[in-house]
Amino acid sequence: MVGLAGPATAQPGDPAPARVAAQSASALVASRPQYLYAGADDSFVQQPVISTGDLHFVPYKRMYKGLPVAGGDFVVVTDAAGHTKYTSVAQTRTIGDLSTTPALTRAAALAVAKHQLTKVTTVEGSELVVVATAGAPKLAWESTIRGTGAEGVSRLTVDVDAATGKVLRTQEHVTDVTGTGTGWINGSVSLNTTQSGSTYTMKDPSVTGLSCQDAANNTTFSGSDNVWGNGSGTNKETGCVDALYVAQRQTAMLSSWLGRNGQNGSGGAWPLRVGLNDQNAYYDGTQVQIGKNTAGQWIASADVVGHELGHGIDDNTPGGISGNGTQEFVADTFGAATEWFANNPNDAPDYQVGEEVNLVGSGPIRYMYNPSLAGDDNCYSSSTPGQEVHAAAGPGNHWFYLMAEGTNPTDGQPTSARCSGSGAITGLGIQNAIKIMYNAMLMKTSSSSYLKYRTWTLTAAKNLFPNSCTEFNTVKAAWDAVSVPAQSADPTCTGGPTTPPTTPAGCTGTNSTDVTVPDAGAAVYSDITISGCNRNASASSTVAVNIVHTYRGDLKVDLVAPDGTTYNLKASSSSDGADNVNTTYTKNLSSEAANGTWRLKVQDVYSQDTGYINSWTLTV
Repeated sequence: MVGLAGPATAQPGDPAPARVAAQSASALVASRPQYLYAGADDSFVQQPVISTGDLHFVPYKRMYKGLPVAGGDFVVVTDAAGHTKYTSVAQTRTIGDLSTTPALTRAAALAVAKHQLTKVTTVEGSELVVVATAGAPKLAWESTIRGTGAEGVSRLTVDVDAATGKVLRTQEHVTDVTGTGTGWINGSVSLNTTQSGSTYTMKDPSVTGLSCQDAANNTTFSGSDNVWGNGSGTNKETGCVDALYVAQRQTAMLSSWLGRNGQNGSGGAWPLRVGLNDQNAYYDGTQVQIGKNTAGQWIASADVVGHELGHGIDDNTPGGISGNGTQEFVADTFGAATEWFANNPNDAPDYQVGEEVNLVGSGPIRYMYNPSLAGDDNCYSSSTPGQEVHAAAGPGNHWFYLMAEGTNPTDGQPTSARCSGSGAITGLGIQNAIKIMYNAMLMKTSSSSYLKYRTWTLTAAKNLFPNSCTEFNTVKAAWDAVSVPAQSADPTCTGGPTTPPTTPAGCTGTNSTDVTVPDAGAAVYSDITISGCNRNASASSTVAVNIVHTYRGDLKVDLVAPDGTTYNLKASSSSDGADNVNTTYTKNLSSEAANGTWRLKVQDVYSQDTGYINSWTLTV
């Protein structure tokens, strides 16, 4: 039934663009732009760069007086040349002066946290944090506990005000889906397994942590013949055939369509455990548990397992698991993409959720093209974020379907009505849809919401398809159709590139060629030729400078006009020890003809530190 096949893995990309992105983001953060809300006691920790195509996403965590800041995260998005495309920031105010001495003891805070569950089995730990997710920032004890809550199995993080003992926020890490339908399920498939001597195990040979186990004892299934399962839905090993097959198809989809290396982004995933004694399945940050239907059959279909692993992908992109009613639709999009990529004839791709597993005999649990068929809302309203998380998935699923398939699909999928507005929507296809969704998730912060996802997906479409507005307009039309309102932060699209061309034209130009700045040496130059701008330069001309350097006080920076006139942009300073120059200077250049060759002049006037001109943009 099952044969050994070679693993499908993402190939490592060129590290140079990611390094440029990291350096550019570092320079931007060092300049402390207002929109980061950076206070005097804030520091920032850069996380590994996530790259997809020509875009690079640089996440940051914020610290305040050495304490982690919950809700202080942000993401800097750059292109391959290091130009900043977008910055997504969770925090909305500066922390100011906040005491880091708790009035409440750790033990007292933990006691409050434990009361959030009906039964506590494990305490993972407690630490002091600053909570900046809403209202005035507060010092808090953050505890993570395991046990049982009102909804069943729970792994819960609780932030307790370190002054008052009030619960400031909770975050549930167990995310679940229940599925319905018929089948069993994927038929004869090939699996990537591991051989040791004469023993084979259901462990992926190339994806760290990915295996399929008996949930009763967390033991990986093994055998001597590399043949797995008996086709019976009540057999745990058969359930593992379905589950591991789906996980490996998703890994291949992530690599092929999105350029992502495994579900956790660094070549790894989590153990799949078949045998949960519940009509359910869930992901909790450490594992995926797979339960059964009322007939005792294990519910390891493509959209169920793909959905649960989708929670893991969400958890391992910037900002963590999506919030405010968005987490389930986000996971549903990965379930759908996995099912379409697998294209298994025994589970034909569609936009129903759980149609192949019959939990209680009532059909699919969600219909992406018409959520109301399962009793969920088709349209967004102000009450959506407060709904039960699965019910709140309706508008997001409907949006994704309209983006992928449109209102009147031509591939046999169902029609889908708009909630508001008029006119047909032509879909972009599942591959482009999940690519836009994933790139939006790479801008995600801990403040995620339907309204933020509108802005992020529009930005993603603009960045991914810089020479076309078709994709952008489809994303926008789909959001409008499900009544998610326009936001002030939404970008616009004019059909041209989203970054200035490297060959200057008109009244603006960019030079992205690196120029080494010698330590305590002669001045170096980077040139931009302006042509076709038949007027004088503006009185408010701008010079956006990105210089990577380990001690920016060493640098004297000037702009040299075509007639040789020099305009100082930055003086040297022996006391300015910060890294990098990433600043936009405004200069009155109205006495200069715009056309001609302009030069950025940079000189390192002190010894011991080095750097280079990364890029600069002149707008006259």
